[in-house]
Amino acid sequence: MASNNRINGFHFPVLGFLLLCLFLPLIFFFVTGLHTLPDQDDISEFPSKQVTKWKEWQALEDLKSLFSKEVLDVIVSSTNDTGPLSLDNFRKNNLSASWRLGGSKTSNSTVELNQPATNVRQENQKGKESRSSDGRAQLTNNPAQLARRQLIEKRKEKRAAELVKQDDDVIVKLEDLAIERSKSVDSAVLGKYNIWRKEFENENADSNVRLMRDQIIMARVYLSIAKMKNKPQLYQELQSQLKESQRALGEAISDAELNHSAHEKIKTMGQVLSKSKDQLYDCKLVTGKLRAMLQTADEQVRSLKKQSTFLSQLAAKTIPNGIHCLSMRLTIDYYLLAPEKRKFPMSENLENPSLYHYALFSDNVLATSVVVNSTILNAKDPSKHVFHLVTDKLNFGAMNMWFLLNPPGKATIHVENVDEFKWLNSSYCPVLKQLESSAMKEYYFKAGHSTTGASNLKYRNPKYLSMLNHLRFYLPQVYPKLDKILFLDDDIVVQKDLTGLWAVNLHGKVNGAVETCGESFHRFDKYLNFSNPHIAKNFDPNACGWAYGMNMFDLKEWKKKDITGIYHKWQSMNEDRVLWKLGTLPPGLMTFYGLTHPLSKSWHVLGLGYNPTVDRSEIENAAVIHYNGNMKPWLEIAMTKYRSYWTKYVKYNHPYVQNCKLIE
Repeated sequence: MASNNRINGFHFPVLGFLLLCLFLPLIFFFVTGLHTLPDQDDISEFPSKQVTKWKEWQALEDLKSLFSKEVLDVIVSSTNDTGPLSLDNFRKNNLSASWRLGGSKTSNSTVELNQPATNVRQENQKGKESRSSDGRAQLTNNPAQLARRQLIEKRKEKRAAELVKQDDDVIVKLEDLAIERSKSVDSAVLGKYNIWRKEFENENADSNVRLMRDQIIMARVYLSIAKMKNKPQLYQELQSQLKESQRALGEAISDAELNHSAHEKIKTMGQVLSKSKDQLYDCKLVTGKLRAMLQTADEQVRSLKKQSTFLSQLAAKTIPNGIHCLSMRLTIDYYLLAPEKRKFPMSENLENPSLYHYALFSDNVLATSVVVNSTILNAKDPSKHVFHLVTDKLNFGAMNMWFLLNPPGKATIHVENVDEFKWLNSSYCPVLKQLESSAMKEYYFKAGHSTTGASNLKYRNPKYLSMLNHLRFYLPQVYPKLDKILFLDDDIVVQKDLTGLWAVNLHGKVNGAVETCGESFHRFDKYLNFSNPHIAKNFDPNACGWAYGMNMFDLKEWKKKDITGIYHKWQSMNEDRVLWKLGTLPPGLMTFYGLTHPLSKSWHVLGLGYNPTVDRSEIENAAVIHYNGNMKPWLEIAMTKYRSYWTKYVKYNHPYVQNCKLIE
C-alpha cells in the first residue's frame, strides 16, 4: 500500500511537467498574436494615416540595426521635407558629385545642380505629383505638410536675403571707413604711391610695368653670372637688352605711361632670359645673387630714409624767402619812422591784472600776426585782451612795424626786445652760462662732428640756443605785476574765445596744460634719461607728459614755489646733457612735476605739424590747434590738409605781403 502511494506520487509531477511543455508554446503564440495587427484583409478597418505612420516606424526600426545615427538623421530630414524617399532623389540632393553615377546620368545630374533652386523645387513637386497616383503618396498631398514645406522654403529664402544684405552692409561700411582713412593721408607726405589711386583698384593693373621690372632684375642676375662663367656673347646680349628695357620703362609707374614699343621689348627680353636660363641657370647662384641685390636695396632705402629725415630737419630750420623779405622791409620802414610814431596806444593796460594777458615769444612776424589776429577775431570782447610780445633785436623793428600798420582792433599790444633784459645774463641764467663754455660752442658751431645724423641736427637747431625759447621759465621776472598769464607758442591758431581759461581752478597748481600721454611715447621716460640716478630717484618714468603751446600760469603760485629756482637747479645739473637732450619740454616736465593741472583736451589739439591722421572733428571743435613738429604751416613741407586753418588768418592782400610774394 505504501509502495502504491509512492508510485502514484511519482506520476503526478511527471504528468504536470509534460502538460506544461505542451501548452507553453501554444500560450506563447497566442500572446504574440494579440500584439500583431490584423491581417491584410482587415487593414481597411484602420485609418490610412495611421497605417502609413506605422509603416514608417517599422521601417526606421529595421534601419536602426543597419545604419548609423547620422545616416538616419539625413533620411528622417529628407522624409519630412520632401516626402517619401527615393534613391535617385537622395543622390541628387544630398550626396557630393563623386557619389553620382557616371555616363549620361552623371552629366544630367550635374546640369540639374547648376539650375536655380526654384527649378529644383519645381522638379521635386512634379515628382511628388507623379507619385500621388499610387496609395503611398497620401502623405505628400497633406495640406499641413505642404504648408510646412512652403514655410520652410520661405524662411530659407528670407534668411539668405538677410545674410546677403548683411554682407553688403558690411562691405559698404568697410569701404566708407577705408575712404575716410584715405582722405586723412596727405599726398604731400607720402608721395604718389597710394593704394587708393585708380590704377591700384585692379590687382592685374599695370601688369606690364611689373613684368618689365621683374625682367630687369633677372637680367641683372644673369648678367653677373654670365660674366662669372665667361660667356661674353650672352653677356653683351643681356647688357644690350637690359639698356633697352630700362629706356622703355623709364619712370613709368602704370601701363598707360609706357611707350608703344614696350610690348616688343618685353617679348625680346623674355627670349633673352629664356636663353640665359638654359645656359646659366644655377639655383644656388641665382638665389645668392637675388639675396645680395635685396641686401643692397635695403641699405639704399635706409640711407635714403636718413637723408630724407636730415633734409626735413634742415627744411624746418630754414626761414622762407618771403618771410625774410617781409621782416627786412618792415624793419627798414620802422627805423624811418619818427620816434613819437613808434609807440602803441593804451599802455596803461599792460599791468592791469583784471584783464586777459597773453605772452608770446617769437622771431617770426607772420606767425605772430596769425596768433594775434585769430585770437582777436574769436574773442567776445577784444578790448579786454592784452598781448605781450617779445622778440630779438633782429626782428624788433619788423614786429613793431607790422602791428603799427595792423593794430589789433580794441586790444592792447606791446613789443619788447629780449636783448634789453639786462637781468638776463650768464651769472643769473644757467643756459647763458653754458653757452659760453668751449664744449657747447664746439657742439653748436663746429662742423666736424663724428655724428652728423638727423637726430644730432635736430638738437643743434638754433631755437634751442635762443633765449626766446627759455624765457618761459622767467615769466614772473618779465611781468612782475600780473597774477595770471596765458602762454602761447607762435605755431598755434586760436579758433574760440579763450577767456574761459582764466576761470579754470588750478587747485593750487602752477601750470594748466593739456596732457599728451594717450600714447606711451609721451610719458616721462621718452624725454628723460632714467639711467641717471638723479632722474630715477625723483621722477616716475610712467608719469604723464603735457604740452607747451597753450599754458595757463598762475604767477602768484609760481613765486611761492620758486619755479624759476627749480628750473635753475636742474638746468645746472644738465651741463653735459646727461639728464636730457636739449630743448625746453624736458626741463619743463621736471620743473612743473606735480605742479601741473590737466586741462580738457578740447582746449588744445596737437599734432598738425607731424601727424596726418588728426581727426577733423577734433580740429574743428578745438579752441587752439597746434602745428607742433617740423611741418610748420608757413613752410613748403607743410601738410596741405591742415594749412587752410592757418592761412585764413594771414592778410595776403597786404602790400608788404604781396611785394614779398607770399601767396596762399
